Amino acid sequence: MTKTIEIRVVSTSADSEMFLDVPGRVYANDPNWVPPLRSDVAKQFAPTNPFFQYGKLQQFIALSQEANGPQAVGRIVAAINHRLIEREGKNIGLFGFFECISDFATAIALLEAACQWLREQGMTQVRGPIDLSTHNNCLFLVDGFDSPPMVMMPYNPSYYPEFMERDGWYKAKDAYAYDFPLDKPLPPEFEKAYRIACKSGVTFRPLRTKGKAFEEDCISLYHLFNRAFVNNWSSTPRSEAEFLEEARSLQSLVDPDVFPIAEYNGEMVGFFMGLPDYNIPLKHVGGKLNWLGILKFLWYRRQIDQGRVLAICSLPEYRRKMVPLAVIYLGMQGGQQKGKPYRRAELSWVYEDNSSSRKLIEAAGGKIYKTYRIYEKGL
Repeated sequence: MTKTIEIRVVSTSADSEMFLDVPGRVYANDPNWVPPLRSDVAKQFAPTNPFFQYGKLQQFIALSQEANGPQAVGRIVAAINHRLIEREGKNIGLFGFFECISDFATAIALLEAACQWLREQGMTQVRGPIDLSTHNNCLFLVDGFDSPPMVMMPYNPSYYPEFMERDGWYKAKDAYAYDFPLDKPLPPEFEKAYRIACKSGVTFRPLRTKGKAFEEDCISLYHLFNRAFVNNWSSTPRSEAEFLEEARSLQSLVDPDVFPIAEYNGEMVGFFMGLPDYNIPLKHVGGKLNWLGILKFLWYRRQIDQGRVLAICSLPEYRRKMVPLAVIYLGMQGGQQKGKPYRRAELSWVYEDNSSSRKLIEAAGGKIYKTYRIYEKGL
């Protein structure tokens, strides 16, 4: 590019709108991109976001001076999550919400603006892409650009990882998405594990999705998440309010047949969290759920023929009772039963060093088909 690029702090409502506009320009000709809902992105920066109780951030946009006025051609957010700093014991900052046209100079200017802001806040290291926390959107896709992302999974142009490496960023950790065709049964060990779990006193049921029962199940899920995933890398526990807010946003999207719960003596001890791939209808909505967007969503949701498995969970003490294999068996059975539209599932994302989960997924027949990466750099 020969045009002058200005990096501007987002400080006005007009700046905020340009910030939200950037992806539309970056992915204008990309058939695999699924526009995120603008309202979902915007609310991350609203004062009501619980993140501001334990963190702070700064938004930046890159502006190109063009004949019809300045045009946003890139964006980035620098963030400090004090919960993460406390947990890791080092001054590590984050960058996220990164989008940029295919121009290395613009990308470097954005990354340096974020890094400089983090330096001024006393940070000595930066990690990303992470949109405020790993409970939100994170990771760059580095392999597997030939198909659209599934629901709540990241997607980006292939030049993003090239830009990161050229700028001296190094791999912090990779993660994988597994492809799982549903046209053949699981190996017999999974049904056997289910029967062993039942004989051991474990009971199974679908997630309840209505009224007070849904709230009760979500509170149990929250406590189970915090116990089972307490040691997840670069992650900190959410508050109950944060967890319940996200759960309520997904309530109407859940298919209980692919969300089995495991209980022992009335206590939730494991689950298999599957969701229909709502990116299929969202692709047609254009990022706005106005009345037309809602009509398009309802029309195209009938085309959903695949799903994503977000998590497979069991408390460690119940693994010998075969709970992980049992919930996989029930979740896959639920997706394969007569009348269900699912042809395939994606199990994602799984960190490269999560050997126990990877062995389980690969034993069930899953194959890696996408690779993602989080980067780090010293400040």
